[in-house]
Amino acid sequence: MVPLTLNQPTAAKSRLTMQIVDIGSETTALRCLDWDRDRFDIEFGLNNGTTYNSFIIKGEKTALVDTAHRKFEQLYLEELKKSLDLTTLDYLIISHTEPDHSGLVKEILELAPGVTVVGAKVGMQFLENMVHRPFTQKIVKSGDRLDLGNGHELEFVSAPNLHWPDTIFTYDAKTRILFTCDAFGMHYCDDHTFDEETDLIEADFKYYYDCLMRPNARSVLGAMKRMEKLDVQIVATGHGPLLKHHLPRWLNSYQSWSQEQTDSDTLVVIFYSEGYGHGEKLAGIMTAGLHKTGVVVDSVDINTADPQEVRELVDQAAGLIIGMPPQSHKGAHTALSTILAVAYNKQAIGLYESGGGEDEPVFPLRNKFQEIGLIEAFPPILIKESLNQTVELIADEAGTDLGQWLTREKTLKQIKAINNDLEKALGRISNGIYLITALKGEVSGAMLASWVTQASVEPLGIAIAVAKERAIVSFLQVGDRFVLNILPEDNAQRLMKHFLRRFPPGADRFAGIKTYPAENGAPILADALAYNECEVTSRMDCGDHWVIYSTVVRGRVARLDALTAVHHRKVGNHY
Repeated sequence: MVPLTLNQPTAAKSRLTMQIVDIGSETTALRCLDWDRDRFDIEFGLNNGTTYNSFIIKGEKTALVDTAHRKFEQLYLEELKKSLDLTTLDYLIISHTEPDHSGLVKEILELAPGVTVVGAKVGMQFLENMVHRPFTQKIVKSGDRLDLGNGHELEFVSAPNLHWPDTIFTYDAKTRILFTCDAFGMHYCDDHTFDEETDLIEADFKYYYDCLMRPNARSVLGAMKRMEKLDVQIVATGHGPLLKHHLPRWLNSYQSWSQEQTDSDTLVVIFYSEGYGHGEKLAGIMTAGLHKTGVVVDSVDINTADPQEVRELVDQAAGLIIGMPPQSHKGAHTALSTILAVAYNKQAIGLYESGGGEDEPVFPLRNKFQEIGLIEAFPPILIKESLNQTVELIADEAGTDLGQWLTREKTLKQIKAINNDLEKALGRISNGIYLITALKGEVSGAMLASWVTQASVEPLGIAIAVAKERAIVSFLQVGDRFVLNILPEDNAQRLMKHFLRRFPPGADRFAGIKTYPAENGAPILADALAYNECEVTSRMDCGDHWVIYSTVVRGRVARLDALTAVHHRKVGNHY
């Protein structure tokens, strides 16, 4: 079929088109071309727009692989209806639930009431929270198959953390096409369906890998190992051109880049029980916390893990996190025995309950690791009720704390390594001393801050620079509310000493500190010179920091006679 391009009239700065083209026997790509997008999820800037790729496979039964970004709703659904009768759609395969690929799932469910949604277990949990309606689902993992008929037998490959916790690949044995969603993709928009012009796309391919895949290099290698038995002729990616003409080159690049990265990475291995309790979800939350600190995470299903793989991973890991498996699972007991045999003195360890009802007891295992000499990175996370926001925030903090502890020496070396005239000059910029306080669910957060400035007058707004590995980042998403407490010169040292202490995840940071609640619920320090209640409206990526821009809703000065505490640094490469 000759590629068909459809245009949609849009604003001058948002040109959207579609390309519909056959890429294999009874297999069609629906490529949504977003020509003018210049930034992707605030993570990195784009020079050449992007695409969102979706696919139709027609055997005796029909499957749709992924949907598209919501901005393409009208154009995408109109074209999809031309390509197939949605009332007869059998399967909707969700490679992962990131909104740029699953943004139209709810609309597909309404148009195809008989469809079965196929995906990883954690992906189904995410979708249930997204669509808020019941749907028929089929949970799959590595090695599971789905026969569409006419030779289209699909095999699924688990690829967690590429770059979403619920990612799966789908391989069609008939066409030898591997559908990979984000993996092996790039943010590049043009009319070429495939990778004919390597010179045009090579830089974007590498840039995409560096931004999204390099932090998950070990997960990349794990997924590629599971791909080895497949005879792949085309990689149908979720972004950019499909890979066909120079496929070995692209795959070899991923392999070599990932191997180089893993050789110098700090590794944390998370063992969890797939499909049991809240183990997978908590593993994903802790992975996100760990990633804030730049460590690499490898997630392994403890029930099915190969003992040799467990042995190799534990030997390489600087830190281990174990979600309690069910007591009755023999495979999990074998893995735990292997971990205990290989774990070594001074290695970091963290344990959490999965909450499945038959968890292996956490405290006897904790004692065994302490006897070996492992260092507990955070107290065991216990689940006494159903999973809630409080436990999720504790899990996120636990991951962040473990990552910070493992990278502390590297951080100190970086601080000591830079001390030139430029750094000394930058350090002469003075700053006030503030305390950011926030509340989510029942968990409160606090962080001393000095990089704060008023950023606008209309509306009244402030900007705060927050290091990406700080736990309070989870409290400062767009729409979140917090209080900026301004510390007084005559009492700052006492408050600084208190809040600079290391708190375990979920601990009450305000014990012994007098506070009262703001209208947005966050604590106000009774000893603050003044305070401002704020709401986060945007975030900008600034390398190792987020710049959080917030509008000021209300504020009050408590002490008219006091001065703001000021912080003076000697060098500009640390606080």
